[in-house]
Amino acid sequence: MRLFAQAENHKNEFIRPLSIPYPPNNPYSKEKEQLGKKLFFDPRLSGSNIVSCATCHSPSFSWSDGLPKGVGHGHKKLSRRSPTLLNLAWAERLFWDGRAGSLEEQALGPLFSETEMHGKKQDSEKEIFAVSEYKTLFEKAFPHESLTNDLIIKAITTYERSIVSGTAPFDKYISGDEKALSPSALNGFKLFTGKAKCINCHSGWNFTDGSFHDIGLKTKDKGRGKILPLPTMLYAFKTPTLRNIADRSPYMHDGSESTLESVIDFYNQGGKIKRLNTSPEIKPLNLTSQEKTELLDFLKSLSSVDPIVELPLLPH
Repeated sequence: MRLFAQAENHKNEFIRPLSIPYPPNNPYSKEKEQLGKKLFFDPRLSGSNIVSCATCHSPSFSWSDGLPKGVGHGHKKLSRRSPTLLNLAWAERLFWDGRAGSLEEQALGPLFSETEMHGKKQDSEKEIFAVSEYKTLFEKAFPHESLTNDLIIKAITTYERSIVSGTAPFDKYISGDEKALSPSALNGFKLFTGKAKCINCHSGWNFTDGSFHDIGLKTKDKGRGKILPLPTMLYAFKTPTLRNIADRSPYMHDGSESTLESVIDFYNQGGKIKRLNTSPEIKPLNLTSQEKTELLDFLKSLSSVDPIVELPLLPH
C-alpha cells in the first residue's frame, strides 16, 4: 500500500534522526549523562528538599506530570501545564512562551525559581557537593573543573537531551512496514497532511514547527506576547511535539482540554475564540465523526511501542 498523495510529499520529513545534537559548550560524555540523571531525580536541589526535576517531568507521565497545571514550591499551583521533556535536544526555544534560548537556560529557570523548585544557588552547591558520591561523579564528569552550579546545569541538560521518544508504529510505517498502521490510522495520516491541516504546525519527525501560534484558546495568558510584544505573538504558545501525545493528557498550555478527542473537537470547530491575531490556519475543518476517529487513530500511532526510555542514539 502506497502513501496517500498528500502524505507522499512529506515522507522524508518524518524520518527519525540518527543522532542527538549537543552544543559545543556542553559536549556529550557518558559520565556527564550519568551524573545528570542522578541530579534530575534528586530533591536536594530544591529549597524544600522534596521537589526534583522529575516531580514535574516524570517518565511515568511521558515526562510531564499528568496535571492540568504544574505544582510548585509549597504545593502551590503554577500558571501553566508542565510540558514534556521529550526530544528537547532539537528545540530552539524553550518554555511555552519561548523565553529560554537553550536547554541550559531553561533548566536554570525552574531550579532557582521561587515558585517552582525554590532552589538557592549557594545552598544547592553546598548540599550537593557535600555528598561524597557526588564529588566522585563530578570529578569524573568534569575533571579539573571547579564545582559550580553551572556544572550542575550542564550535567542535567546532558541527561535531558538523552530523553528521546522511542520508535512508534508510524516510524515503522515510514520505514517500509506497510502493515504497521491500521487502515483507520492510514486515513488519519491522509487527514493530518490534508483536510485537517495539522501538518501546517505539527511538521517534521518531531511533529512541531517549534514556533508560536494563537490557536483561539480562551485565556488571559498573553504567552509569547509577554516576551515578544508583537501583535502576532499575543496569546501565542509554542507548538508541542505530538510524539507520545496519546500518553500526555491533559492538553494545551493550561491543561484545559482533558482528552485527545476534545482537542480534535477544538480544532474542528476552529478554536473557541477569534482574535485579530489568531492564526489564519484556525478555522472550522468540517471533519465527520469517522474522520475524527481516523485522525485520533493516527495520533495514537505516534506513541512509542516500548516504555519511554533514553533512546541509545549516538551523539554528534
